[in-house]
Amino acid sequence: MNGASSGARSGSQYPVPSTQFLMANDLRVLMNKAAKDIDKRERIVKRIAQELRDGFYVNLGIGMPTLIANHVPAGMTVTLQSENGMLGIGPYPIEGQEDPDLINAGKETVSEMPGTSYFSSADSFAMIRGGHIDLSVLGAMEVDETGSIANWMIPGKMVKGMGGAMDLVAGARRVVVAMEHTTREGAPKILKKCTLPLTGVRVVDTIATEMAYIRVTTDGLVLEEIAPGLTAEDVQRATEARLIVSPNHKAMEG
Repeated sequence: MNGASSGARSGSQYPVPSTQFLMANDLRVLMNKAAKDIDKRERIVKRIAQELRDGFYVNLGIGMPTLIANHVPAGMTVTLQSENGMLGIGPYPIEGQEDPDLINAGKETVSEMPGTSYFSSADSFAMIRGGHIDLSVLGAMEVDETGSIANWMIPGKMVKGMGGAMDLVAGARRVVVAMEHTTREGAPKILKKCTLPLTGVRVVDTIATEMAYIRVTTDGLVLEEIAPGLTAEDVQRATEARLIVSPNHKAMEG
C-alpha cells in the first residue's frame, strides 16, 4: 500500500502523541507546584511553632495550622485544644495506626498525648470564651491593616458553617494568622480593608506567610522578618496594605 510509509510506526520508533506529552508535562508542572506548596506551608508552620511557649494552651485552626502539631519544640509542654472536645492532641498518627474515633475539628485523624481529656463542645467553647486559650492559629482569606480577618465565607459559595473561628478570635489571648501571601491568581490577601464578610474586627496580632512575618500594631503592619531571597520591596509589591519596615527586620526563620 503506497500510503503505508506515512502511517504509524511500531516499536520504539513510534512517536509519543502530543496529547500524552502534554498530559505528562502537565503532571510534572502539578507535581512541582505541589512540592512548592508543601515548602510554603512548612516554612509558615515552622515559623509559627517558634511562638509556642512551655505551658501554653493552643487551638489550631482547620487546614495548614494543624500541621504545627508536628513541630512542637522538643522538651516543651504545649497542650493542643480542639473545638470538638479534645484537650491534649498529639501529632498526626503514623500510617496504619490511625484511630477513626480520634479526630480534630477538621475531621482529620489525630493522636492523643498522655493525660488527654474529652468533653462536650459546650465545655470546649467555654474554655475558648473564658479566655483560657493562650494562642489561636487560624487560616484566612483576607487580613487587613487594622488586624481584621475574613476567613469563614465567600458570598455565593457553599458555606458549611463558621465553625469556632468567631469565638477563637474574640476569646484567645493571642491570634496568629497562617496563610499564603497571595491568592492562586497572585492577588494580595493582606489588604487595606477586608472585602469579604468579617470573622473578627481588629483581633489579629501577627501574620505569618511564606514571604514574611508581620506584626499588627496601632500604627499599622510592621514587617519584622523577610523570607530568604526576598527584599522588603518584594513583600510590599505582594501586599496591598502599606508595610512599615522594622529597623530591626531580619531573615525569616523556618
